[in-house]
Amino acid sequence: MKALIFAAGKGTRLKPFTDHHPKALALVNGISLLERNILYLKSFGINDFVINIHHFGEQILEFLKKNNNFNCNIEISDETNELLETGGGLIFARRFLDHGEDFLIMNADILTTLNINDLVKYHKKIKDFATLAVSDRESSRKLLFNEEMVLRGWLNVQTGEQRLAEFNRGFKSLAFSGVHCINPTIFEKIKRTGKFSVMEEYLDLMQTEHIHGFLHDSILVDVGKPESVKIAEKYFK
Repeated sequence: MKALIFAAGKGTRLKPFTDHHPKALALVNGISLLERNILYLKSFGINDFVINIHHFGEQILEFLKKNNNFNCNIEISDETNELLETGGGLIFARRFLDHGEDFLIMNADILTTLNINDLVKYHKKIKDFATLAVSDRESSRKLLFNEEMVLRGWLNVQTGEQRLAEFNRGFKSLAFSGVHCINPTIFEKIKRTGKFSVMEEYLDLMQTEHIHGFLHDSILVDVGKPESVKIAEKYFK
């Protein structure tokens, strides 16, 4: 199985580090987020990676070369000309991923102990084109699921804004973990082009398609702000 790691973002919340470096190279106890996630996924037998780059992308290329790609097969989806966000980045990387096999997507700034094997097993069992890892944790935005853990909506916790596929019958509100398991049939379903968020596409597709959530209670830290680095350092040595 291949894994696409989103490492292209500008990481504005991680300033001042990202004024001179890509967020994927931010250090947690002296080890970069990118290295941690490559080794984390390798521990589940994943050795084939696609990494998208944009912001200080040359530093990521240099880092990978210096570490001999961590003895993995790594392909680069180079968005130097235009940052395409998660949805546009996925479409841009299609040539590396659309080969009939399920693949993983992971945000470079997420650190987690989620059992990838359990996520993949669940994804293959339900046979959706997308399975989203979710957990019950604090987040400004939540995804809403019915009793069968099918995606039915989205909620902005701060403003109360909602997007619903149907009337909210006590849906579970859960935070997206930045990890999803995908079947390449998604490329035939996505309608947007250019620069867009894959979550926007999921929220459109939930009207007509089944997108399941995989509920987990693993440690997860979104290393998006300088203060979250300190939190991550408590859990990831």
